[in-house]
Amino acid sequence: MKLVRFLMNIPQSTNQPVTVELKNGNIINGHITSCNPQMNLNLKKVKLQQPLQDPIQLQYINIRGNQVRQIILPDELDIDGILAKSDRKLKGQGAGPRVEKKRRR
Repeated sequence: MKLVRFLMNIPQSTNQPVTVELKNGNIINGHITSCNPQMNLNLKKVKLQQPLQDPIQLQYINIRGNQVRQIILPDELDIDGILAKSDRKLKGQGAGPRVEKKRRR
């Protein structure tokens, strides 16, 4: 779940392209616009490289999360800042122990 929280914070932190390698061998290079809890990715300004074919330029693409083999992040990305931002969001989100109010009789 921490990886997904990290990926959800990337669009606000950078506009640098990332490379996504899929299980079928396709390589996609583009800018992450969003990521949901199932790790489905939305990318814009995409270059799709299929094995043994010429690259294809696309404006947008949606990638199903279970098809992702790896995500290659740019070297200039501030990983520590994004991790700190995602940790702040994780704290305090639980329901915690249930506190019952006293009832009037």
